[in-house]
Amino acid sequence: MAEGGEEDMPRDGKIVKELLRSMNIDDYEPQVVHQFLELWYQYVADVLTDAQMYSEHAEKSVIDSDDIKLAIQSKVNFSFSQPPPREVLLELARSRNKAPLPKSIAGPGIPLPPEQDILIHPNYQLAVPKRQHEETEDDEEPAGSNHDQSDLPQDAPQPVSFSLGSKDPK
Repeated sequence: MAEGGEEDMPRDGKIVKELLRSMNIDDYEPQVVHQFLELWYQYVADVLTDAQMYSEHAEKSVIDSDDIKLAIQSKVNFSFSQPPPREVLLELARSRNKAPLPKSIAGPGIPLPPEQDILIHPNYQLAVPKRQHEETEDDEEPAGSNHDQSDLPQDAPQPVSFSLGSKDPK
């Protein structure tokens, strides 16, 4: 990192550079300082806004240190979360891994779920009302006509279902 122009830098920028130097970070892009300052200013603005709301809620005329402490604590509690301890994760992994994986009995190709769970399985029925026509002298029943459904009421809908699969009708 070039040190040129450090005397023109604002005080906050110098503090950021000193923080980076104190963490033994010597090689970084110049935009890092600006990004860190932007993050820093946004965090401070959020904390002060929250502290002002807490102060107004307590009906105080000015923000005091308790409001700022409460705002910081609230930000820490709701913004940052720590991962669970390693021991907890290991115990969860052990309990999960006790159950064996299901045996694969798949044949060639991509294994599919059971027929009733796939999208091309018929999962509905159409209710088609039986058509009524007037019989006239001209109308004759064709030979071999089947009257098996004569016991059904004429106006009852008949359920019809068909498969959406790509099976070729032969």
